[in-house]
Amino acid sequence: MRKSIAFVLILSAILLAEDISGIVTIFHAGSLTVPLEIIEQQFEEMYPDVDVRRESAGSVACARKITELDREDCDIMASADYRVIDNMLIPDLASWNAIFATNRMVLAYTPQSRFADEITADNWIEILQNDDVEWGHSDPDADPCGYRTLLVLQLAEDYYDISGIAVSLLENRDERNIRPRSVELIALLQSGHLDYAFEYLSVAVQHDLEYVDFPPEINLGDPDFADLYATVSTRIAANSPGETRTVTGAPIAYGITLLNRAPNTDAATAFLEYMLSPDGGLAVLSEKGQPPFIPCRISSETDAASIPECLADLVE
Repeated sequence: MRKSIAFVLILSAILLAEDISGIVTIFHAGSLTVPLEIIEQQFEEMYPDVDVRRESAGSVACARKITELDREDCDIMASADYRVIDNMLIPDLASWNAIFATNRMVLAYTPQSRFADEITADNWIEILQNDDVEWGHSDPDADPCGYRTLLVLQLAEDYYDISGIAVSLLENRDERNIRPRSVELIALLQSGHLDYAFEYLSVAVQHDLEYVDFPPEINLGDPDFADLYATVSTRIAANSPGETRTVTGAPIAYGITLLNRAPNTDAATAFLEYMLSPDGGLAVLSEKGQPPFIPCRISSETDAASIPECLADLVE
């Protein structure tokens, strides 16, 4: 009897795989590149008729491809800051937003970086102020890691009680060291063009980088300090040219959604089901140094009734 039931389940999975085909296009944060590459490979083994195509960029830049460039080929967007989806895609272009993982900010470097043998969580500010040190971050207008860097510097100013240090550090940073995506800074670190870069912990771990682990009061990775994080803010470019919007400090939380006009809803939904499964995509994230939320959560802007039925048990 058990063998018969198992056979039926296997047969059902095969039949389902045969019904799922075509291209699934995903716009995603650069910090998700490594785990999504693995998840893509695993998913395509399960669904050999599906071709997952990924485009990596800063999360804000990803959203702008949809809102400003009118990229109608996108099925799924995954953001390093779930609020990008809430603010830029819901309700017109997406209906729900699953918060699936967290992270924390670190200062990444290599053994060849200047003062690599001296830097600690107590003296990193002093080292970044050194005129011989090259450091950088991603573009705050395009990438959450960029505006989170500015928030970390503000929090550090209060934590270390050094008035004006956030502005002073930014004035000591060469603007040529600002890149559209935080992952683009990795090559500059490895080549020696940069000594230090503000990155997510998962990115530093995945690329075997050394890193300064900031105190939880400033690393944006501890929900217990949400109220403290909310005391700082910065302004970034808004959707319309010349306009800006305020981003307030908050614990880091990644979000993912299915576009309302997704051209391949069936295959995209199957991918999301695997992506948000504790034994699927979330396990990969955990292995790659990025703690997932199990089960995933939905944002306050989500229309719960719009969540696909197959995902209902994976979110709360």
